[in-house]
Amino acid sequence: MGRSPCCEKAHTNKGAWTKEEDERLVSYIQAHGEGCWRTLPKAAGLLRCGKSCRLRWINYLRPDLKRGNFTVEEDELIIELHSLLGNKWSLIAGRLPGRTDNEIKNYWNTHMRRKLLSRGIDPSTHRPTNDLAVDSMSTSFGAVSKEEKIAGVPTCKHQENPYEGKCQELNLDLKICPPFQHQSEPLKSRGREDLCFYCSLGLQNSKGCSCSGGDSGFARHE
Repeated sequence: MGRSPCCEKAHTNKGAWTKEEDERLVSYIQAHGEGCWRTLPKAAGLLRCGKSCRLRWINYLRPDLKRGNFTVEEDELIIELHSLLGNKWSLIAGRLPGRTDNEIKNYWNTHMRRKLLSRGIDPSTHRPTNDLAVDSMSTSFGAVSKEEKIAGVPTCKHQENPYEGKCQELNLDLKICPPFQHQSEPLKSRGREDLCFYCSLGLQNSKGCSCSGGDSGFARHE
């Protein structure tokens, strides 16, 4: 089951408050205190919802409210608190006596955001917009060095290789084979042509050449 309504909606006034309603609400709270907002409208003789009475008192009628424009000191305090708390307007309002959370929220959205953007500061992160642009480019293209961030020139870590297309045209299907040797009188033994391993590599007169005799080191070919 859902929570029961704070009052009978069918028998309450809606829309703008009248001067007589404001005076009646102020007089009752000054005499009896705020009390329970669910029962206050009936006790004060108001055909209003308890929530409407509470918002009217907190945002417009309570005597400690500040009127007029925000001061420079309040602006700087709002910026500092927003950088720490984000959009927690009720907590921010608790640090600015006389200002309501709804008032601060509206003031932030209509004035403070544009004020920070004019300073080159992102109103969501409270960081310079140039740094955010460099960070976004470094995220897309690779890490950027500190010197490059200062210069404002992002460098891609994985740059396109200008020789990549040319390398694809090269034929790297290489084969390794012993050098061709001309022999005027090939050695023949038992009907086969014998050529030792060293001679097949073009090292006929090397120390290990055994074409003159023996079977060690021979590579025989049919």
